[in-house]
Amino acid sequence: MMVSEDEGIPDQGQTNQSFNWQAALEQLDDLSPAAIDVLPFGVIQLDGAGKVVLYSAAESRFSGRAVDAVVGRDFFHDVAPCTDLPAFHGRFLEGVRRGTLDERFNFTFGFEPRPVRVEVRLRRAREPDRYWIAVRALGTLAPSRHRLAEDAASDAVTRRVKAEPVDPSSCEREPIHLAGAVQPHAMMLACDPTTPNLVVRACSDNVSETLREGSPAGIIGRSLAEFLPDNIVTAIRGSLAHGTLADPARPLRMIMKQGTGAVSFLVLVHLHDGRLVLELERLPERPEDFRGATAMQVQDAVARLRTADTLADTATTAAHEVQIITGFERVLVYRFDADWNGEAVAEAKVPDWEHSLLGLRFPASDIPAQARALYARAPARFVVDRDAVPAAVVTTSQKANEAVDLSFAQSRALSPVHLEYQRNLGVNGSMSLSILVEGRLWGLLIGHHRKPHYVTPDTRALASIVTDAFALRVHELESMRLWHDQQASLRARNTLLARMAASDDFVTALTAGNQQDGTTLRDVFAANGAAVVGHGLVETVGVTPPLTALLAMFEWLRRDLPAGQQVFATDRLSGHYAPAEAWQVEASGLLAVFIDEDKAGAGRDHLLLWFRPETASTVVWGGDPTKPVLADTATRTVLPRRSFERWVEERRGYAEPWAAWQVGTAAALASVIAGVILRQGRRIAELTVKQHELTRALDQKEVLAREVDHRVKNSLQIVAGVMLMQSRGVMDPQAKAAFQDTYARVMSVARVHDSLQQSDDVESVDLGETLRRLCEDLAASMTGAEQRLDISAEPGLMVSSQTAVALSLVATELVTNALKYAYAPGEPGRVEVSVNARPTGGIVLRVCDFGRGLSPDWASRPQRSGGGLGMRVIRAMLDRIGAEMQVEDARRPGTCFKVQA
Repeated sequence: MMVSEDEGIPDQGQTNQSFNWQAALEQLDDLSPAAIDVLPFGVIQLDGAGKVVLYSAAESRFSGRAVDAVVGRDFFHDVAPCTDLPAFHGRFLEGVRRGTLDERFNFTFGFEPRPVRVEVRLRRAREPDRYWIAVRALGTLAPSRHRLAEDAASDAVTRRVKAEPVDPSSCEREPIHLAGAVQPHAMMLACDPTTPNLVVRACSDNVSETLREGSPAGIIGRSLAEFLPDNIVTAIRGSLAHGTLADPARPLRMIMKQGTGAVSFLVLVHLHDGRLVLELERLPERPEDFRGATAMQVQDAVARLRTADTLADTATTAAHEVQIITGFERVLVYRFDADWNGEAVAEAKVPDWEHSLLGLRFPASDIPAQARALYARAPARFVVDRDAVPAAVVTTSQKANEAVDLSFAQSRALSPVHLEYQRNLGVNGSMSLSILVEGRLWGLLIGHHRKPHYVTPDTRALASIVTDAFALRVHELESMRLWHDQQASLRARNTLLARMAASDDFVTALTAGNQQDGTTLRDVFAANGAAVVGHGLVETVGVTPPLTALLAMFEWLRRDLPAGQQVFATDRLSGHYAPAEAWQVEASGLLAVFIDEDKAGAGRDHLLLWFRPETASTVVWGGDPTKPVLADTATRTVLPRRSFERWVEERRGYAEPWAAWQVGTAAALASVIAGVILRQGRRIAELTVKQHELTRALDQKEVLAREVDHRVKNSLQIVAGVMLMQSRGVMDPQAKAAFQDTYARVMSVARVHDSLQQSDDVESVDLGETLRRLCEDLAASMTGAEQRLDISAEPGLMVSSQTAVALSLVATELVTNALKYAYAPGEPGRVEVSVNARPTGGIVLRVCDFGRGLSPDWASRPQRSGGGLGMRVIRAMLDRIGAEMQVEDARRPGTCFKVQA
């Protein structure tokens, strides 16, 4: 609707003086169309479906629409879509259904250049299925902020031959969270949560239309309980007390009934920046009046998202489903890249909107950093009518730092720059739903409508659910793709590490595959080529720059890469290293990492490099990205760019970017190579020197040990020989027996040292050979024993010297006792000695005879010759090596001792 420049709109006082408004309303059913045309206020007659039946001349002049172009069309959807709201269209539908339509309210038409405030009357006509809308102008309002901004900048641009591009950061400095207004379909109250009565400190200037409590000045400073029902105030106080309002992005939601007609309002309450912010929005009596979506639609939409296999299919499905749910004429899936440029990766739109944004890119300045931060915190934003006059937030304080922070207010009015951006794009109603993947802003689901477009609160919530489901599917698909890429990289790394561990040359292991596996360094990241450079040598695999270029690049990185920065990665090498332009086709992307850098940046002797080829492409921008905004230096007015025509940029010298995990993996691989290979090599060199020293020391120790064993053996044999000679000269039988027993014990130890001296291993003894020789010594020392003693020893039974000494002493005692006491003096008989390996591990020693056997008290009865010393020696030796001894009772006649060690 436009007001013609020569059409003066009288204020309320002038209208009342010149015409009786109320009387004219009462006579509408009695007036002819010609008489209605001369009325000084607009008159429209509709049928029950909202189709225009009559459109008065005054209304035609007021709206700038010809009568013939209006009659027969849907008033709320086609003629005045800004009225398609619960507060206007909703009132009409409710009255039609009741059969008693009679409503009176104020409304503001956002005409340009000056909005118009009007009084609206809705009445049922006398004729069946006919209804009156009367519109009386109350006066014009000051131009909106964004219209003033556009006019000032337009004048400045007109005076210039060429517009002057400005720094996009000027848009970023706009305090969009302090908008100072809300959209007019809602109202706002801001209370002090620290006061017991929740005192109102600020409110929107349209609050009286909902609360019927007079002007905002009469509301500010009063208790919230004076305006809202008790159950609402009680719920708010309970939420404050229990801390459930801690997250402002998750407001308290309640339904409030207000007025004599019990009109329903949605109440949203959140706590932020020291203010309790309430938003009240009139709800339609029936959501289906405004294309309200259902939970079943959302369930079906989520199911279709789950079955989409690729990211492109998932994005297309999301755009299509959200368009159906919300009714927007166009829905885009808008994805941010690493530099916060955006791209429309999916689009669903009505057929008659020919201008497509699919595939277009938009510079980061279109959505400045502070706007992106707000999208991440408050993930839903719906704009009903770009040209609607926002309801200003009124407060008693004039201090800027006490302005109400509306970051999380869902009805927050958008900034003039944002609204002008929509105007330049040809969009009126809009939607922005944040796509948050793991808490990070991945992109936006954007809705566009060429006319004002109202979406019910329930439908907004359902659209947000679909957006969240899409975000989860994006995370799932990207995680699977990332997992597959990382698994392939991990397999390549494991292969290379295993090969390096088995090789003396890590460079060859990295660059030369074998017949079983052709994996090389470039397979770690599926690169076009790779290289290892160090100490003036270069080994390459795949497609790489020339060797001389690689050496020069090594010196460049070694010189210019800051100390402590081990890794360098770029998708446009020529932008950092000018010589790279000569071979950007094969190597536009570079990932490089030093293997052996210390914290000070020293020791950069080896470098790993991966190369990616140029990905020549054309990038289609929505307008020239180098001219994001326009401004006038005199007025300091900033406006978004106006052109969104396709602007094609040819990109050369770019490769596929390196992912963050690839950069981290390169650093980790270099650290492993440095730790396992290079450090191992240095350590091996150090250990080799020490090995030679230890070998010499061990050789000396072995020689010394053999010399000691030799001398000990000789000394023991001398002592044993002296004892044997001494025993032959002793006549006392007990003394003679004592000398013989001691001789046997000394010889058992001597035989162990003799075996040690003859063995190649100074720690191990052949037990069988030792016992065989020991028994020969015992037989030689006792008269007639050589005829009685039989020994059977399994060859190659190697035991420790400690075990050999203990078992030799045990065998000595058992054999000596058997030879002396098993048979009567002069009685013939055999003593069998055997030693074998146990099947389960260990040694079995048996000493058996076929004589008189043991007396029942043999274990405790003192021996005549030794006073029990022999048994004490046996028990001590068994305890020393953890062995056990038992007597095999089944043997008759004779005795058999079994020792298990």
